[in-house]
Amino acid sequence: MQLFYREYGEGYPIVILHGLYGSSDNWVSIAGELADSYRIILPDQRNHGKSPHDEKHTYELMSSDLHELLQKLEIDSFILMGHSMGGKTAAYFARQWPEMLTGLLILDITPFRTDTEQVISESLHLQILGKMADTDPSVFNSREEAGKVFSEITPSVRIRNFLLKNLERDKKGNFKWKLNPRYLYDNLENIFDGMELPEASKTEPIRGFPVYFLRAMNSDYISEIDYEPIRKLFPAAEIIE
Repeated sequence: MQLFYREYGEGYPIVILHGLYGSSDNWVSIAGELADSYRIILPDQRNHGKSPHDEKHTYELMSSDLHELLQKLEIDSFILMGHSMGGKTAAYFARQWPEMLTGLLILDITPFRTDTEQVISESLHLQILGKMADTDPSVFNSREEAGKVFSEITPSVRIRNFLLKNLERDKKGNFKWKLNPRYLYDNLENIFDGMELPEASKTEPIRGFPVYFLRAMNSDYISEIDYEPIRKLFPAAEIIE
């Protein structure tokens, strides 16, 4: 799949992957800060942003999408960063093509499927994606009107505004979703999936480059019980809180 991407700056490449409901434009301000020293590549992952939509949505496919993009750009050595869903994509990429990486930074997610993640988020995501899939955005006259659709799901203005970044105008001036909510809804199990825990699989430790996990202290996506399996999978991992 040929992914849409944004590119900034010159120098050693850094690729940054967005999370669920996100897109490359989430990272434009960060790219601007790094562009004086690095070449920054910001892809839209499949079913998000300006990239193609497909009914299949797995981490194996998303990591292969990234590999295809890097071949197109003739990049064979780079630093990889990923947030949330993008962090899992980055971990899968690191397992399959470790020789291409000189550094890995995973933000606010573990590579594994955890019960905590499932309990906290899956129900909310099902509601959000279900509502988006069942709503024709062309009927909205404004973003404020669209925001009311999500007010019954979450009281958080921040979350609602983030979701509304997926609205754009088509050539006729009507609103449409940039992401594909139906495909994401149907693949939510895959999105919450992850690598098997090291003790439950024959996965070899991934070595050869620095690895950092950024744990947000007010978030439950990385907990202290994840530290040991993370370090078994990535022996060089440093966990920053």
